[in-house]
Amino acid sequence: MVEDRSHATDALDTLVVYVPVGFTQAVLDAVFAAGAGAIGEYRECAFVSRGRGQFRPVGDARPAIGQLGALELVDEDRVEVVLPRARRTDVVEAMRGAHPYEEPAFYVVAHATW
Repeated sequence: MVEDRSHATDALDTLVVYVPVGFTQAVLDAVFAAGAGAIGEYRECAFVSRGRGQFRPVGDARPAIGQLGALELVDEDRVEVVLPRARRTDVVEAMRGAHPYEEPAFYVVAHATW
């Protein structure tokens, strides 16, 4: 179990990642195990919304879904979780390890501290 470091004065980030439907829970489980998703006395907190992503693999890509050169439209979930900034590297590595894509679309936003 990851030590709880979620205090009001700790610096927080938000991870946003796009995950093909069917893989969302595996990605959530991985980032929760790495320390994401704690808000006060609540654990495994996340916001998930559904949409459609698109990509065209080219060059030396090895797509998990689709074929080289073909535009692919995929039902995906946008997953958002908060995490202590000190756990950023661990959480991103866990997300990458659980995500089926060779290059997951994600970003991390640093929260202002006050």
